[in-house]
Amino acid sequence: MLSVSQIARRCGLSRTTVLYYESCGLLTPALRSGANYRYYGDKEVRILEQVRLYRSVGLSVRDIRRLLDGAGSDAASLLQRRLRQLDDEVNQLRSHQRVILQLLRSKTILRRDKKMTKDKWVAIMKAAGFKDDDMHRWHREFEKSAPEDHQEFLNYLHIPENEIRSIREWSRKPAKA
Repeated sequence: MLSVSQIARRCGLSRTTVLYYESCGLLTPALRSGANYRYYGDKEVRILEQVRLYRSVGLSVRDIRRLLDGAGSDAASLLQRRLRQLDDEVNQLRSHQRVILQLLRSKTILRRDKKMTKDKWVAIMKAAGFKDDDMHRWHREFEKSAPEDHQEFLNYLHIPENEIRSIREWSRKPAKA
């Protein structure tokens, strides 16, 4: 039998994640000790490995619960739906790449033009098909890959320093699932 920490380590997860999966109904301890400690066996290890695999392809906890509860016939349809979602996301990201490349090639957009503002930039991004979530993801990726350039870009848009600080702070936080 394995403790919470041991099963977490064995499955490459954090202790908190194992407890979260338990609170979501994805995992149940094989037994509890008299002191109410959780213990897990081989069956629970296999379940956590399945959960980890499904999470790695982006399935939601709700969908995983359905699969673990015996809706195995749904597995193919859930995975096909996820594949379509990924195709949509890839297409959207490719569209974003094209727009950014176009903007980078445009001398009028990138020159030190005092006329470029946050509002104008947001309008351009929205016209290119970016939604708020897309722009947030863009900021997170920009901050992660090139923080100094992100700062310089935000300054270029004439955004007040306190707002830049705020944008960069939430850009450093992981996206909510």
